[in-house]
Amino acid sequence: MTRSSKKIFIVAGETSGDIHGAKLMEALKQQSPEIQFMGHGGDLMKAQGLHLLEHVDTLSMMGFSEVIKHLPYMTRVMKNTVSAIETERPDRIILIDYPGFNLRLAKRISKLGIPVTYFILPQVWAWKEKRVNVLRQFVDQYISIFPFEHDWFKKRNLTIDYVGHPFVERTITHDQVMDFYNRHNLSEEHPRLILLPGSRQQEIDRHWPIFMQTVHEVRISVPELQVILGKAPGVELNPIPDFIHVETVDIPAAIQGSTAALASSGTVTLEAAVLDTPVAVCYKLSAMSWFLLKRFVKVPFASMANLIAGQKIVPEYLQNAMRPHEIAAELIPLLSHTAQRKKMLLGFETIRRSLGAPGVYNRATTLILNRL
Repeated sequence: MTRSSKKIFIVAGETSGDIHGAKLMEALKQQSPEIQFMGHGGDLMKAQGLHLLEHVDTLSMMGFSEVIKHLPYMTRVMKNTVSAIETERPDRIILIDYPGFNLRLAKRISKLGIPVTYFILPQVWAWKEKRVNVLRQFVDQYISIFPFEHDWFKKRNLTIDYVGHPFVERTITHDQVMDFYNRHNLSEEHPRLILLPGSRQQEIDRHWPIFMQTVHEVRISVPELQVILGKAPGVELNPIPDFIHVETVDIPAAIQGSTAALASSGTVTLEAAVLDTPVAVCYKLSAMSWFLLKRFVKVPFASMANLIAGQKIVPEYLQNAMRPHEIAAELIPLLSHTAQRKKMLLGFETIRRSLGAPGVYNRATTLILNRL
């Protein structure tokens, strides 16, 4: 069998993983067009030729209570995944983030002797450091997208490859931003606030009422404010007032075309930093999930932008601190040319310099193909 006819089983369990998985598949096909893909992902990976077994819409969940609630379903998914791998005997397995499931899967299929690549490593530096031992024992290739991970893992006797962060690949053209403005009849003369409440229904349900209250507070001080909602596929938000412009076509262009953002903590906060859009970060979990998180998480920040910078660049409003009046007071200066806005943008420059050069997926592809 030639290298070009290899079969890869790939697993992404969240919307962000679907994006990265699709880009990685595209790069792999460019270098090895006959590779076959099967596994779990979303619409983007399916469009790249993935034989889809489970969709990210059914796999994505957040928080301890949510995971426990869906445990019987996830147990069936694990059993079916192992069975599919046993039947298909792929040449390599690629796991993308999603550690709660993927690390267990790596253990379960270890007896099959199929090599495993982990692309976008579990954030064991934040919590559950013992998972390093699982990586060491059951994964044979480690590809990182965060600059500080190389030294962290090296201190724990694990050699990883840092390929840069995928966001450095992103370029938003002037035409894309103008298309965004035209779709919603937006004015460049008035400030634009984009709301990014999350991609999971559980987090949407907790965040949206507070986001709405915050917007009403901001509009009192900034009556000419234009408000955009970056809506992820497959989620519901109610109510959405008539004055809010719902964007689903090109959310990155909407972020770059906005004056400031209010965002749920996640990869989108780093995306805002890369696209030079000042952002306030929020997150709220169930009471039980928050209690456990506070007990076990070891990092000083929730936002990846702050973690990469090693200091507080963007404000964070977590759990009970997620109060509309305080968030609004933070956002209002970011909507005009203030010292607070300028300071945040200078911090974003530092973050962008640390994220590497374009070619992330090609570098990851070369590493993977060298092992096939």
